[in-house]
Formats: sequence, structure tokens, C-alpha cells
Amino acid sequence: MKILLLGEYSNVHATLAAGLRNLGHKVTVVSNGDFWKDYPRDISIVRRPGKLGGIMLLAKIYAILPKLRGYDVVQLINPMFVELKAKRIFSIYNYLKKHNGKVFLGGFGMDWYWVNTCCTEKPLRYSDFNIGNELRTNSDALRERADWLGTEKERLNKYIAETCDGIITGLYEYWICYHMAFPQKTVFMPFPIRLSDEIQATDNQNMAETNPHTVKKAKNNPSTATRRPVRLFIGINKTRSEYKGTDIMLKAARDIAARYPDKVTLSLAESVPFAQYGKMMDDSDAILDQLYSYTPSMNPLLAMSKGIICIGGGEKENYEIINEKELRPIINVEPTYESVYEELEKLVLNPERIPDLKRQSTEYVRRHHEYMKVARKYEEYYKLALSVLPTR
Repeated sequence: MKILLLGEYSNVHATLAAGLRNLGHKVTVVSNGDFWKDYPRDISIVRRPGKLGGIMLLAKIYAILPKLRGYDVVQLINPMFVELKAKRIFSIYNYLKKHNGKVFLGGFGMDWYWVNTCCTEKPLRYSDFNIGNELRTNSDALRERADWLGTEKERLNKYIAETCDGIITGLYEYWICYHMAFPQKTVFMPFPIRLSDEIQATDNQNMAETNPHTVKKAKNNPSTATRRPVRLFIGINKTRSEYKGTDIMLKAARDIAARYPDKVTLSLAESVPFAQYGKMMDDSDAILDQLYSYTPSMNPLLAMSKGIICIGGGEKENYEIINEKELRPIINVEPTYESVYEELEKLVLNPERIPDLKRQSTEYVRRHHEYMKVARKYEEYYKLALSVLPTR
């Protein structure tokens, strides 16, 4: 198949492209690299600042559009898949829809269905926009509501969702919101993660560790990780700290480090490129990420693939949607300071838990998110869509 992936969130499309290429498909990724994260792409559409930057980007997109024809599959990362005003995107979407096979909308992040459903239907106990029946009133949530509700972005999102050939969601949260509106059209696909060469090379060793005799022996002889300080890591995006709950998680982590200075070290990464971010977290035992999430997203999944424990979203719905009945590697926290502090303290005071949680973390990613397994799921879905749905 000839596949076009438009836009980028947290390396989803770049990683998926690598898997699909390994399966023999021709894949083109067109994106801005997800801003400062600078993920790889085949065609770069970075917007320069200001109104002139918008004009230049629009001109570039119109210039490359003839090259974006004749694809069997086009997948959009978001209704706002390019950095232009929503009213400018209608014509680009219509062109892609007219001159290609099937067009799929990604439910991978911020959009109208996510914002509106969390603010009105409230199917989740907590989210970026609600805690129970109460709406969050932090500045980020209010800004996103104003940006999507009753605007051109809303109209664009509805138009694409209604006219596209399918909606692919990457987290349980996004799946439930789109599934409520389009039950026959919405599918869930795990995010793709590339396991490091080191982890793949030690696959047999990790499998051996699941042997009851091996595990028992390990518990009787605690590893080095249980004797040194627990190494915590947190990534900070200054523009979205309050919205994602990083402010609360950071305060809890700092307070734990202050109370147990001989048992805890804390490392921070603030708005750094993806490659640097990955290196900075490599020596960590646990990562704190996304307080209001039910499920781990790309960054914590990447950490888990390296044997780093995720402290964040690990609700029962996360395990149910992927049919995982054994592994429970994620330290789930409620969206409060008290919950984060309590779970951190439990980990710090019981470091013997760490080796098994690390093992479970890598196995969890290997079972459900390994990029070739995910690419095959996409391949199967695309082929089914191409064979069942009428072509234009």
C-alpha cells in the first residue's frame, strides 16, 4: 500500500511509518516534527512565527499538494493536522479526500470531541476537563474550551469526522469519546513503541525472570536497585504543566525527595527535544506523567519499554481495552496531590517492588505496543477498509 501520514503527536506517525515500511509499504510522513520535539519526517512543514509564517506555510502546502495524491490511505493526526487556521484546512482536506483512497482521522489528542464530551457527557471519572461532575477551571482547560467549542475548529472536526472513512483512537479516553458519537466508525489502536536494541537483546533474559524459581530467588536477594536511592524522573512542558497535572506531580515528588533525601533522587527535563529527553530519563527507576489520564501515552510507554516504571494513568479501563488480565505494571494515581504522594512514599519505602514492576513494564510494552505488532494491526485495518468500503 501507499500510505500518507499527515501531522505528528509524540512520535506516533514516525514510529508507525517505520513499522509499515518494514512490512513493505511505501509511507510518507508530512509534519512539523511536533514543534520543539523535532520528530523525524519525510516532508517538513514547520511554520515560522507570525502572520507571514502562516502565509508561507499555506503556500508551501499548496505547492506540495500535487505530490500528496494517489495514496491508498491518508491518516490525519488530528483535524488540525497542519498549523493553519481551521478555515484554511477545509479545502486541503477536501483535496486529499478527492485525490486519494481512504482517509482516516486520528483521535490522538486535543479536539472538539474530546473537549465537548468531557465537558458535557462526562463519561470519565476524571479527565483534562472534569473531576467528577465538576468542570476544571484552570487556565489551560478554559483556553482549550474557548478554542474548540463553538468555533471553526469545532465545525472542521465535525466535518472531517462525519465524512472520513474511519476514526482511529490511541487511548481509551479518546476511544470512549469518539465511540459515543460514531460507534460503527471508531476503532482503538495501541500506540506504537520501538523497543531499544538492548531490551530486544535481553528478551530471553526477561522471559527467564518470569520463572517462579527465578523470581523467588530475586526476592530473596534484592537487586542493586533496592539498595540505592529510587531515581524519579519528570518531564515538564511549561506551557501545559497545570493542564496535565505536572504541577501537582512535581510538588509531590519534591516533597518526597525532601522527606527522604537518602532514599530518593529527582531529575527534571523541561521542554527538551525528543532525543535529549530519552537520554535524560534512561537512568530512572520511575517516571511521573499525566495525572488526569486513564492510560499511558507515548512518553510513559517509551519509558516503560526501557524498564522504567510509570506513575500516572493505569485505570482498569486501560487494561480492559487491550484485554490484559495479568500484568499490572503501572502505579495508578488519582488526580490529587495526596494520591501521588502516597504512592510515591509506598514505592520509596518498599523498593523491593521495583524489579518486578520494571520487568512487567517492558513485558507490557512488548505485548501490546511493540511497533511491528501495532503496524500489523494497522495493516489489517487498512486492508479491510480498502476491500469493504467503496472507493471514490
